[in-house]
This record gives sequence, structure tokens and C-alpha cells, in this order.
Amino acid sequence: MPISNNIKETMTSKGAGVIRKMFEEGIKLKAQYGNDKVFDFSIGNPDLEPPVEVKASMEKNVALCREKNFHGYMPNAGFQFCRDAMAEKTSLEQGVKVTGDCVIMSVGAASALNALFKAILNEGDNVVVPAPYFTEYKHYVKNHGGELVEVKTKPDFSLDVEAIKAALNEKTAAVLINSPNNPTGRVYTKAEIEALAKVLEEHGAKCGRKPYLVCDEPYRAIVYDGKEVPGAFPIYDSSIVVTSFAKNLSLPGERIGYICVNPACPDKDEVVAACIFTTRVLGYVNAPAFFQRVVAETWNAKVDYSLYETRRNMVMEVLDAAGIEHIVPEGAFYMWCKAPDCFNGDDMAFCDYLKKYLILTAPGSGFGGKGWVRMAYCVSADSIKNSKEAFVKAMADLKK
Repeated sequence: MPISNNIKETMTSKGAGVIRKMFEEGIKLKAQYGNDKVFDFSIGNPDLEPPVEVKASMEKNVALCREKNFHGYMPNAGFQFCRDAMAEKTSLEQGVKVTGDCVIMSVGAASALNALFKAILNEGDNVVVPAPYFTEYKHYVKNHGGELVEVKTKPDFSLDVEAIKAALNEKTAAVLINSPNNPTGRVYTKAEIEALAKVLEEHGAKCGRKPYLVCDEPYRAIVYDGKEVPGAFPIYDSSIVVTSFAKNLSLPGERIGYICVNPACPDKDEVVAACIFTTRVLGYVNAPAFFQRVVAETWNAKVDYSLYETRRNMVMEVLDAAGIEHIVPEGAFYMWCKAPDCFNGDDMAFCDYLKKYLILTAPGSGFGGKGWVRMAYCVSADSIKNSKEAFVKAMADLKK
């Protein structure tokens, strides 16, 4: 019996799963050449250990696991004490009072976005996203009968609010932003969010359907050079935050995150109820019980984010020495690099070329950023330092 035509077409489309393909290629190359000879910048897999508070909480909860019903079901939205803890966290980040009834715990940010889009999209609706963007967004929207509408950002990758305005129509259910941005590292300013909110308010008044502003914020805590990520809640009432603990607590494999609906949202109760329902019917059922307990106790713990800033600076030094154009990331842990002119905007060809020198990157076309490549610098300082010779040689060989 053949697989679904839709899935087959998606799996074989250009750009499908580009990050994971490069990551898996890296595993093969490391087995062949050795870990220290392969410079894998393909995937945002944090190499910093979780904070000591997280490990202490894990140990404490392992000791409690013999208690009756420790592994049992809880409400689909999560333990109330965990929802309350996430509300406290979000209140501090957003600058408004949030309560636990605004929160739905999730199996990471990916399931949170899927549950949310299932809840708010009608067949044929669209979600507008500034490009470049996280490559899986298109699938998350398509999963639930929607269309992802890409709009270009400005040359410095800041929001082009006028371009977003031009893309809105009566089918627009939401605008999706990711700040700090994966893959560019750009942090959108308060002025940009205010301008976007004004456009969304005007659109809602004109067409009778006010789009949600969905803020995907797993990198919120990882910012540099004194930058801050402004909260959308005080600016736009129909805003929703989706986030996880994959990056800020170095827990990507544990799949724990949440949705938080702005308490001022006119449809707050309905949206929360719908997300609880979709969490169940999509088969997520509930977020992992063990890590709900852990993050409820440790959400304000931190890894040493200054190490990412140091690595950012090291990568920029390497790229500058090699003569590769790049932007300066303001947050997250990705470097956005321009493919040299000789590749004529073919970012995949540039990635393939670098692979010959055992350097693994992700092609920007998969992110809606043709002609650029993404490097994830959440790798060891030694790997970054040792990659310099390979980068310099690769670029020098282009001139021969």
C-alpha cells in the first residue's frame, strides 16, 4: 500500500527536512573521519548542559516516582501548579499579569504550534510569516488546512510591516513571528511590534476578522549586546506566545513547552479551550508529566548564555578571516551567511561545496532565504576555532 500522495510530495519537495538531512550527513561523516575532523554547524542542538537546578529537580522527582499515581494522567492542559508557574514566568517576560488559566502545557513548541493552528485555522485560511523563518512552519500550517504566506523582510532582516500589510486578506488567521529569529538572529524591536499591531488592528476593523499575533519565543532568553525582546501582550490584545525549554534550559530532547494566550484577548477562554481540545485530539494528550514537575520548579534557572555570545564572536572572526559575508546576530545561536557571488544565489550548491571541506551548514532556501546559509554555533569553542583553517582553505580554493 503506497503512502499518502500528499506526504510523498512533501517529503520529496525541495528544502524538505534540510536541517535534519545535514545533521544525519554529519553523523556519517564523523563516523568516517572522526568527530574532531568534521565541523557540524547544521542543527540547533545546544551543547551546554542544563543548569544544576534542573538536574537537582530531576533527581528529586526520580526519588518521588514511587508515590502513587506519580505517572498518572493529569488534565490535558497540564498540572495546575505547572500552568501557574508558567503564568508567573510569562508575567515577568510580558509585563502584564497572567494567570494559569491562560496556559496550556505542550510537548515542546512544535506541538504547541500544531495545537494552536488546529484550533484557529479554517480550511483555506492563511498564516503570514516574515521570511526567513524556521523551516518547519510551512508544515505546521499545512497540517491543519492552512497556507503559509511568506513576506520578505527588509535588507537588514528587520520586519517590513508594509509588506505584511499588503499580504493580509480576509483569510488571514494569524501573523507568526519568531524573535530572536531562527535563522537570522534578528531581534524585532518594540517599535516594529507596535507598527505591526497597528496594521493588524486596522485590518481587523476593516474586514471584520482580527488576526492573531503568534509569537514563537524559544530563544527569548538568549540575547546579546544589551538587547531585550519586547513583549507583545501589552501592545496587541489578540497575541499568543508559544515557547519551550529546549534552548534556554538546554532540554531539546525532553519536549516540554507551552502556549499562553494574552489575558486581554477577547476570545481568550475559547482559544484556551480549543487548544486543550486539540492537544487531546491530535494525540499529544498532555505534556510529559515528569518534566512538567521539573520546569515548574526551575523555569527561572539559566545556562551561561554569555558562552553563546563568545561563540558568536568566534564564528564571526572565522568568517571574516575567510571572507564570508554575514550579519551580526542579536540573539539565538545562528549565523546567517551569504553564499559567495560565484554561486549565483545557489545556497544548496554552497552547502555542498563546504561539505567537501567537512563543514556542514543548512541551506537558506529551506528557510525562505535563498542565497544564504545558516550556521548553528551552539557547538564547542574548539570546533569553531578548529574550523577556521577549513573555511579559509575553502574560500581560497574558490579563487583558483
